[in-house]
Amino acid sequence: MTENRETKLVIITGMSGAGKTVAVQSFEDLGYYCVDNLPPALLPKFLELMKDAANNINKVALVMDLRGREFFDSLFDALDQLTDLDWLEEHILFLDAQDKVLVSRYKETRRQHPLAPEGLPLEGIQQERQILGELRGRAQHYIDTTHLKPKALREKIIAKYGEDEQRRFSIHTISFGFKYGMPIDADLVFDVRFLPNPHYVEHLQPLTGLTTDVADYVFKWTETQKFLEKLLDLLTFMLPQYKKEGKSQLVIAIGCTGGQHRSVALAEHIAQYYSKQYITHVSHRDIDKRKGH
Repeated sequence: MTENRETKLVIITGMSGAGKTVAVQSFEDLGYYCVDNLPPALLPKFLELMKDAANNINKVALVMDLRGREFFDSLFDALDQLTDLDWLEEHILFLDAQDKVLVSRYKETRRQHPLAPEGLPLEGIQQERQILGELRGRAQHYIDTTHLKPKALREKIIAKYGEDEQRRFSIHTISFGFKYGMPIDADLVFDVRFLPNPHYVEHLQPLTGLTTDVADYVFKWTETQKFLEKLLDLLTFMLPQYKKEGKSQLVIAIGCTGGQHRSVALAEHIAQYYSKQYITHVSHRDIDKRKGH
């Protein structure tokens, strides 16, 4: 092997249904050599191939999960070996999501959980979470995909693992309702409950901020226009500072009472406003939590 050759190894693991397929596809887009579901017992042999100077493989991503559970106990032995390899930069990425979201994803795909092929998905999820507890603590990077769409997960991975030319500062705007609690991953939180509320307009009440009628109502008020002017002025100043400081993503949360009308319209507007300058992503955490939906 040539001296000073730097080889990167990312081990992608975590809960089944948490997004490992999207993750490995993202690493493929970043130029990584990817292997899905490599049994941990084969990791030492794979490392020998990586070390061979004849290979031009210097970025590798391996998916290891409980589909190969009979090999899983040997994973920690294999990971211990990695710490002694000075030619290898090793990184564990752990993907997770809330149990109810994982159950929903299994129902949508009609898949059986690998640890509960004859039982309920939740039984397999709970068993898997217990088995993976120690590995989660050993991971260098953890991503909760509960509220992430595939596009947002790809952006997070590119921001973290991409080369300098692939790393781009991104903005994620989230709408939410204060009645359901504040998002724990927000960098900036803005409370818009002081703005006129479409909830009290009968024909707007069942709609959301994604509709033109609600958005027009939210933005027609002088206080909304003044607030938006001041907010965008503040963000326009702050965003380059965050980027300069080395932050790869900024999460901006906009909250109203229920997360259905005002916060949704404003989150969409902010994402659209900055979409020509930055990668933008918008999500609406509580838009479907209104009664009867």
